[in-house]
Amino acid sequence: MPALAAAAVSVLALLAPNAAAAESPAPPVSQGPQPIIGGSQASSGPWAARLFSNGRETCSATIIAPTWILTAKHCVSGGGLSFRIGSLDQHSGGTVANGAQTYTHSSDLALVRLDRSVSATYARLGQPGTVRVGQSVQVYGWGATSRCGSEATCQSRYLKVANVTVTGACGDAYGGSAICARRGDGITAGGDSGGPMMANGVQVGVASTSDRQTTTAYTNVTAYRSWIQSVAGV
Repeated sequence: MPALAAAAVSVLALLAPNAAAAESPAPPVSQGPQPIIGGSQASSGPWAARLFSNGRETCSATIIAPTWILTAKHCVSGGGLSFRIGSLDQHSGGTVANGAQTYTHSSDLALVRLDRSVSATYARLGQPGTVRVGQSVQVYGWGATSRCGSEATCQSRYLKVANVTVTGACGDAYGGSAICARRGDGITAGGDSGGPMMANGVQVGVASTSDRQTTTAYTNVTAYRSWIQSVAGV
């Protein structure tokens, strides 16, 4: 669906706070972040990982194997990566580990090898055909929860979840294959980047872009299973 992909890339903005890098698409006219309004605090998410860059909370992620984190490529450019894994509270609990090596794809995907093995419930990754147009799926993250001048100060302390509806194929921040969805009871915003789209409990996407009002794009994990397998072995 090339026309849809082109339109999606032209209007969507990266979800990481202050993520307007040179190669990133321009965000819409700033009116403050349009966050996950609605949705709810997640009651479960043992595979969730909060990403910190040089000690600053920036993105969301998932742990997919004892030493492997899956997130968005635009989330890892700052370096100094660390993760709080398996806690719904980004400030406490779970396990903290550092990133030892980062691998990036041409799409908006990154794999980070941890400096030690972490025992957790690992996110299961979907295969092609796992998700379909019209399906209600869940998106998770610690992103902004209200309009405010600084996204970093209004990100949620606790993992949030929102229901969105798949609308079709589109492009991610780097032109890779993505799944587009329209707002349901919430929509992703700054800080949700790298977090998962889950379909029936299986991860099918990684948060890449959002117009912060109606549409969000998730890099299609099912389209890049061979790359993930070649790097992380899962």
